[in-house]
This record gives sequence, C-alpha cells and structure tokens, in this order.
Amino acid sequence: MLMLNPVWLRSFVALAQIGSFTRAGDQLGVTQAAISQHVRALEERLGPLLVRRGRGVELTPAGHLLLAHALEREEAEKRFHQSLASDCDSAGPITLVTPGSVGLRLYPLLLDLQRDHPGLSIHHRFAPDAEVVASVLSGREELGLATVLPDDPRLTITLFGSETLELVVPAGARVECWEDLAALGLIDHPDGKAMARRLLGLAFPGNPGVGSLMVRGFSNQIGLMLEPVARGLGFTVIPRHARQAFADQGAIRVIERGPPVVDQLWLLHRAEWPLSARSARAVSWMRQWCLA
Repeated sequence: MLMLNPVWLRSFVALAQIGSFTRAGDQLGVTQAAISQHVRALEERLGPLLVRRGRGVELTPAGHLLLAHALEREEAEKRFHQSLASDCDSAGPITLVTPGSVGLRLYPLLLDLQRDHPGLSIHHRFAPDAEVVASVLSGREELGLATVLPDDPRLTITLFGSETLELVVPAGARVECWEDLAALGLIDHPDGKAMARRLLGLAFPGNPGVGSLMVRGFSNQIGLMLEPVARGLGFTVIPRHARQAFADQGAIRVIERGPPVVDQLWLLHRAEWPLSARSARAVSWMRQWCLA
C-alpha cells in the first residue's frame, strides 16, 4: 500500500483550497518552493493532480480524489485527538473481567450506573483468575478482579474487597456432623472440591476428606450451581456473592461452623497508562457497596 507523506498532503490541501502557491506557503509557514516540491513529490507517485493556469491552479480528477481523501484523513485525525482529550467519566465503554461469583454482584451495580449515565456502555465477562490476568495484560479489558494476587510489574494491583466461602445446604436439611453432609452428597462445580477442602477442613476437623463424599451433581454455570441444592439434592461450598445472587433464598440455608474462610479480591489494570475517567468512576461506584 502506498503511504503518502502527511506534510505533502497538508501542502496539497492548502494549495487546492487557496489556489495560490505563495498564499498556501504563507498559511503553512513555508516557502512557495516547498509547496511546489511537495506537490511534485505527490505527482511523481500519483500522476497529474493539478493544472497550472497563470497564478492559479485547477484540480484534475485525480486531484479531486486526493483532496477528498486528505480531508477525510484530517477529519479522522481531529476526531482521534478529540477522543484522547475528552476522557469523560460519563460516556464510553467500561470493560471488566471477573470471577463468576463477584461478577454476579457487580454486573447489576454497573447496570445501575449505566442507567444513570446512558452514555456509558458496560462490557462484563466472567473468567477464571488466570484468564483475568491475561485479558488485562493484553488490553482486552481495562479492569479485572482476581482472587489470586498476581506477580507482574506490568499491573497496578490494589485490594478491592473480600469474598467469604459458604457451606450451603437445602433449607430443611439437618447438618450437625460430617455424616450429615455425607448423607446429602456434594454438588460440585469447577472450584467446588478445592473450596470444600478449605472450608470443611476447618468446619469439621479430622473429617475423612472431600474425596470420600459422593458427588451428586455438577454444574459449571455460576447462576445454576445452587439449583440442585435448593431441590434438596445435595450441598455445596460456594462464594457468598454467588449465594446472594441466587433467586430462591428460602430454599437454601448457610451453615456457619468453624472459622471463616475468606478470599481477597484484587483489582487489576495496566500500570503503563492511567485508568480512564469512566473506569475510575466505575471503580468508585463499585467500592461504595459492601463487598466484604
């Protein structure tokens, strides 16, 4: 593809609009000879662009095409610089990637922010921790939340909040000992066994291990993991935000036993460039809500 020198194009536009080499040079602060040199360089690449008539000029068909092209480029560059300069906190896209549980809590809050500021556009995606980090590093999303503290100097990392793991059973279930849990069976999910080991090891010291439990079901859909529990088909261990987002709270019950198991939530964005005003506003908006 033929790349055209922007300095030559500015000279050509000035000449085409003013009609005089001398006055075009005066407008751009260069000599008449420089304008002639720039136009000649363009013509060597594109063919005849104008006809000299005394002290004036007339554009050829190719000259008219080049003028339209150059003006479009000028307008596009102007829009680009305006976009850079107008980092507005109430308009533009907010891109966020989070684990599923906290995302269930935050996405409705961000929609409330968009309702109040219709110029915003919310783009939210669920992903595991490793993908959250990779997405923020690649620039796919500006903001990310992770439950594991990354070690990468390209990231700015701040503590955002915390998320407690919960043992959730059917509302009518009697759970006083490990045998009661074993009788219910585990409803598993992608992080289910790992979360259950951490929580149940403290809640039921000396238990025979999560591996001894019968798995009564599995779902990788964060919004559906509690559905079999609500139907009395088993128990699960799940982050609090996922439990709070479940519609039928009356069909489930949280068993509080042993010391709490809490994951930290880390806010990530690229360190090399400042956070956009709209994303900074979104972070402030989300921090208002108690996420502990």
